[in-house]
Amino acid sequence: MNGPAWRSLFARRPVELLQQQLEADAQRPLLRRVIGPIDLMLMGVGVIVGAGIFVVTGTAAALYAGPAITLSFLLAGLACALSAMCYAELAAMIPAAGSAYTYAYTTLGEVVAWVIGWNLVLEYVFAASYVAVGWSGYLGSFLQHWGLSLPPSLVRAPLDSVDGRIVWTAGLNLPAIAIVLCMAGVALCGIALSRTVNVVIVSLKLAALSLVIVLGATHIDPGLWHPFVPPAEGSDGFAGGHFGWGGVLRGAGVIFVAYLGFDAIATTAQETRNPQRTLPIAILGALGLATLLYIVVSLVLTGLVPYRTLNVPDPLSTALRSTGPGLAWLVTVIDAAAVIGLASVILVVMLAQARILFAMSRDGLLPPLLGRIHARTRIPHWSTSFSAVAIAILAGCFPIGILVQLVSIGTLGIFIVVCAGVIILRRTRPELPRRFRSPWVPVLPILGILVCGYILIGLPSRVWHLYGVWVAAGLLIYAFYGYRGARASRPGTAHDLVV
Repeated sequence: MNGPAWRSLFARRPVELLQQQLEADAQRPLLRRVIGPIDLMLMGVGVIVGAGIFVVTGTAAALYAGPAITLSFLLAGLACALSAMCYAELAAMIPAAGSAYTYAYTTLGEVVAWVIGWNLVLEYVFAASYVAVGWSGYLGSFLQHWGLSLPPSLVRAPLDSVDGRIVWTAGLNLPAIAIVLCMAGVALCGIALSRTVNVVIVSLKLAALSLVIVLGATHIDPGLWHPFVPPAEGSDGFAGGHFGWGGVLRGAGVIFVAYLGFDAIATTAQETRNPQRTLPIAILGALGLATLLYIVVSLVLTGLVPYRTLNVPDPLSTALRSTGPGLAWLVTVIDAAAVIGLASVILVVMLAQARILFAMSRDGLLPPLLGRIHARTRIPHWSTSFSAVAIAILAGCFPIGILVQLVSIGTLGIFIVVCAGVIILRRTRPELPRRFRSPWVPVLPILGILVCGYILIGLPSRVWHLYGVWVAAGLLIYAFYGYRGARASRPGTAHDLVV
């Protein structure tokens, strides 16, 4: 490799090399291709329709946007739609397990790919953790219907955020840890069982949410929607604040995490039948259905109860209880649906995380152990186990508010890189075959970059500081292991990479 040593940091993996590797894997499959288009779309819906509706919607409405949380969902949905088009093009062109990490490797180089891979670890590990915390809250609500209750010390994280400070509390969220370990057990049994479990859970979840929309609409008090955009109460960070139009922006940044499901779809590319066709359909279909459900459910939620009361782990149950005895039975149904439905979110996110670690390990950026495949189940079992342990620790020890916003900042950064990747490949490699072509390039991906960037500036400065620590830690790992490991894993680097 010629040129200054620093140029090797931006060495790119040619698309042809990736396609050759995928063809070789197809001849001796490491991962089993058992996922069809409906299965894949339901995996996306299973992740997207869950975390946001059952957990994040209430927090974002109570603290930032009020009834205008609907507008926050529209803004976040727009950013996702722009990014999803770009994701669909790259996923059809490079149907590899690495998702955005692999796309960054082909367009922006190794060090950027590492940062994106590190962001994906942040996205998936923290996302599964906050969903597990929400699951614990709904489990407590569900048990109360049967006269049972869990001791506060067993459902409360030992760390909490009070007035912007991290404080210590006496407790440990054991239910959150337990559900993570249970879903890890399902994931370790193989992708076929995980697919079946997800289909069953998502069907039950969608049926329950349909009941909330239809029956909850009959109890809506339109007065609770006024003012639809509450007056602003302050500002924190680059932009945004509590309520007002800045709060709508901040709310979009917080609930953006709810849309990470279509990103998880792309990580299963090597286990999907006919991925060039299936991935774009599943990505765009899951996003469209989920956005519609979010808008309708958020309108019903803020029409049932004053938005300031929704900063709880189980906002749907809280809102339904306020309607009186008429819908008391529906509270039990929703709590049961959340307990079951949020489990599918944890499962799919864990599957996605394991495949990101698998892809980075195969490239030498992480230890080889994480790239090993179980001989019988054909899954990256060490990556799955590592992900489960990390998620369980975070879920048991941190409150939901801190976890949610860290996921959003990592996800938005990933989407910006994916949009940029489409522009770069269209310009540098226009001759490459594309089974799906994102329309209006470069206008559409540029809009995606601008919208995601606009949402990013609405996140609080405290979250940016924590994110800076995360990125710095990742760059240290790359400097002391990933850089040398990547070169040691491929003796023919000069032929494999472009600088």
